[in-house]
Amino acid sequence: MDGKDTPQATMALSAQASLRTAVEAFQGYMHQRNFSAHTVDAFNSDLQILAEFIGVGTAIDQIGTRDLNSFVHWLTHDRGVPCNPKSLARRVTTLKVFFGWLAETNVLAEDPSAPVIHKPVMTPLPEALSDEDVERALAVTQALRRGEHPDARPHLLFTLLLHTGIKKGECMGIVVNHVDLSDPEKPFLWIRYADPRHRHKERKLLLPADWPAVLAEYRTQYELHQTLFPWTARNLEYILADVAAQAGLSDGLSFKMLRWTCAVRDYKAGMDANRLRQKLGLSRISWREAGPKIAKLAGEPL
Repeated sequence: MDGKDTPQATMALSAQASLRTAVEAFQGYMHQRNFSAHTVDAFNSDLQILAEFIGVGTAIDQIGTRDLNSFVHWLTHDRGVPCNPKSLARRVTTLKVFFGWLAETNVLAEDPSAPVIHKPVMTPLPEALSDEDVERALAVTQALRRGEHPDARPHLLFTLLLHTGIKKGECMGIVVNHVDLSDPEKPFLWIRYADPRHRHKERKLLLPADWPAVLAEYRTQYELHQTLFPWTARNLEYILADVAAQAGLSDGLSFKMLRWTCAVRDYKAGMDANRLRQKLGLSRISWREAGPKIAKLAGEPL
């Protein structure tokens, strides 16, 4: 991290600062880096529990790896409050992010959390379409597009999700002018957020080369005013379900499934991990769980 990204509060910290003071500075850092409200709440709660164990007035340079391992053991065996594996994994992540930040900003000479064993809890693997499933679904959407009563909407929606991996909420928020067709050979979609806290998720995504032609057909068939899909999310889910039924996809079809399918296809095509993370709009913390899942879905052992 370079100096211009370092909050003023961090620059004023010393290794002898109390845990309380360091946590307050860390809160400023999380705000500066636009951590989600959920992440901020979780990290604050975890650090409060750490302070309960170690003492809020303890100097941060007096907290070593042995202390943090003792804290993890206390959480698991001696605190008297159940700590399931997922909560424990998140609390270890909190330690690593907090003390890693103190080391990266040179407040601490070394990161005491680095040797602490981190065992991420893997939730069940999500569902993703096989290449054969994708081809069957595309055959259906193309047939609907060119049928007796042409309807480009299923193909437009399916290919958008397949190639960009955007979330349902992001799809529903697309405004027509977020589609950039200034270069016909490289159409782009801009993902925008009105809430400043989520501006770090904004990104520019490449669309399929033939997507502008499909969009042109779509616009002759449906009246658009502002949003690209002027229906409810449930309506679009019905469209995907209908495509799945016609394609004979026994597991159905959903926004989430197409998001994972996009990620797996990009991974198999050799996309750099950091670039894929940014394309999906994931934080580095979220990527710790998503990255291995994508690799596993792509056929690699965990």
